[in-house]
Amino acid sequence: MKKITLLTLSVLWALACSRPASEPVPSPNILFILADDWSYPFASIYGDTLLRTPNLDRLAKTGVVFTHAFCASPSCTPSRSAILTGKYPHNLGEGVNLVGKLDTAEITYVDLLQKHGYAVGFDRKGWAPGKFEKMGYQENPSGHRQEFKAFVDSIGPDKPFCFWWGTNDPHRPYDRGHGTRTGIDSTKLSVPPFLPDVPDVRGDLADYFAEIERIDQEIGELLKKLTDEGLLENTMIVITGDNGMPFPHAKANLYDYGTRVPLLISFPKRFKQNVRSETFVNLIDLAPTFLDIAKVSVQHKMDGLSLVPLLTANKTRHREEVYLERERHCMCRKNELGYPGYPMRAIRTKDYLYIQNLRPERTPAGDATIPGTPSEYGDVDGGPTKAYMMEHAQDEKIKSFFAMGFEKRPPEELYDVKADPFNLNNLAQSAQHTSTKQNLQARLSKWMQETNDPRRNGGGDEIDRYPTYDKAWITKWSIIFFDE
Repeated sequence: MKKITLLTLSVLWALACSRPASEPVPSPNILFILADDWSYPFASIYGDTLLRTPNLDRLAKTGVVFTHAFCASPSCTPSRSAILTGKYPHNLGEGVNLVGKLDTAEITYVDLLQKHGYAVGFDRKGWAPGKFEKMGYQENPSGHRQEFKAFVDSIGPDKPFCFWWGTNDPHRPYDRGHGTRTGIDSTKLSVPPFLPDVPDVRGDLADYFAEIERIDQEIGELLKKLTDEGLLENTMIVITGDNGMPFPHAKANLYDYGTRVPLLISFPKRFKQNVRSETFVNLIDLAPTFLDIAKVSVQHKMDGLSLVPLLTANKTRHREEVYLERERHCMCRKNELGYPGYPMRAIRTKDYLYIQNLRPERTPAGDATIPGTPSEYGDVDGGPTKAYMMEHAQDEKIKSFFAMGFEKRPPEELYDVKADPFNLNNLAQSAQHTSTKQNLQARLSKWMQETNDPRRNGGGDEIDRYPTYDKAWITKWSIIFFDE
């Protein structure tokens, strides 16, 4: 019996020694879903009872929903460049403007993941708008373009992937009346108080809602593909928008409806589940988060901060404030510098939004007319809402709305975001808020100095001289958006 026991133990020991100490942990996949012009709080996960977004609801139960996520800049190209690099737009040279340049010297999370064995791809709208071919790129900086299902089928089962799925929804133009046809009752939706409550605007918002619902439906298709291929469990899913809604007082502005975006992160294998976080997040934090979860070390400076400690541990705070910026959106002003933008900088805390309009002599929405172009107030996307407001700009009931969305602004703006969530009542000249304004002013100035913002100390005119790299795009969208 003793000999048998010793023999058995010897065999078991040999078998144990012949196996690896632990199975290698597979690198996680990353599915990044980026909507175009999607403002917070337009989703059922944020309490909107009119919007039907069941797939977001499903993912919210297995992930973290952020209530204070902000884009770095409320304009497509700089926002997407900032996401790719983890840098503030003003640190990207010509990448700070719409249809600007993302220099090939900039290191993106896509570059690093690919070098570390990831398959990288994108579909629909990636880094855009702009001409990446003119900048030395062979492919879009977001990855190799391929439809998601075909992409998944083309890679080996053991190869990790990072895929950027960039829907064009809910960007304009809309199929007018589509919202009503899909069952959205425009009489029941809430009109933000910076827009006139009229049928044209309600119908426009219903069409916007319909595009958000379509995003949710397509997310369901992406989830099904992951499930069918057995990939869902090992895939980190991140869903957000590049900037706010394409309406006056929103997109291309530093007000909350221009910069505050939905953000949902689901990876139940590793992250917290069914959690709502109120901490501040800037979308520049996504690049270091993707690299962190993939265990790729970063050897260069990023402005973003990884969210992984917040998502995995008992940590509940990430940022106490976010800093926001905006330069040239569209070519809709003309002066001795060429086609300058409307530079703005801001700090957003849990209590206040403080904005500096650095060239207040310019019109924030663009000039009423630009010789040789079809644009009218070109920084506001065209559509029924803009058309109505322009047509009725002199009506007594519409004047105040038109002023908020189109007319010149003072050098400073200050909003109590708890009492005034739509940023309507400027407190910058209120004696009661002098100390608050001075505190925020000092913090914003310190950030501009520490991050080497070209606009610090009154500079930055070189930004207005940067070229536009896709004039055909400008012409195309000027006709569609600005001449309706």
